[in-house]
Amino acid sequence: MTRRADADELIEQPRVPLSRRRVLRAAVGLADREGLDSLTMRRLAQEVGAEAMSLYHHVANKEAVFDGVVEVVLGEIMAAVEAVEAPSPEEDWQAALRTRILAAREVLLRHRWAPGLLGTRTTTSPLVIAYFDHVVAILRAGGFSFDLAHRALHVLGSRALGFAQELFQPDGAQAPDAGTMEQMADRFPHLAGMMADAVHDDPDGTLGFCDDQFEFEFALDLVLEGLERRRAAG
Repeated sequence: MTRRADADELIEQPRVPLSRRRVLRAAVGLADREGLDSLTMRRLAQEVGAEAMSLYHHVANKEAVFDGVVEVVLGEIMAAVEAVEAPSPEEDWQAALRTRILAAREVLLRHRWAPGLLGTRTTTSPLVIAYFDHVVAILRAGGFSFDLAHRALHVLGSRALGFAQELFQPDGAQAPDAGTMEQMADRFPHLAGMMADAVHDDPDGTLGFCDDQFEFEFALDLVLEGLERRRAAG
């Protein structure tokens, strides 16, 4: 009797209806576990327990899925930034902005594929515009002119969203082995010496080839301190 009752309960449970939100949340989870290459329409359909053709009622194609997962991640960033405790920008604009940027970074550390995908989108999400509008609001409250705030956005670049866009990235994003380092030392002694001396304290926190938490915060602080000196100088 118990087995029959359990079976009846399973049969009677309603199916969760398919929706754009459900599809995109499943896509984000799949990308987190298996990487962006896993986001095919067929694989995503398996993830939500539906036929591949059913997905097209909610996302037009793979590019629409990519746009959608960016939207989901940006939504998480906005929620994290709004929830974080930070001083008012009138009191300390550097701390206010720094705290929010690091909150955004925490979201990207959960979705390590997102920084690379952001740079491939051909249209700017309204959530990105809203995020940077908030950054300008902080700068203005901290005493920045519109002109200096404009320049600050250029200087901050991708760091404003919590990641550093790499100038170059070796194939595979892996540290060179001893043999490669020896070959490099003959041709590029200064770079080879620098790389041999480099130690990442937080390799698991990396969003790029050379973007660990310490380096990110070090560079961010340099930018914020430099902007403050320019602001104070009038």
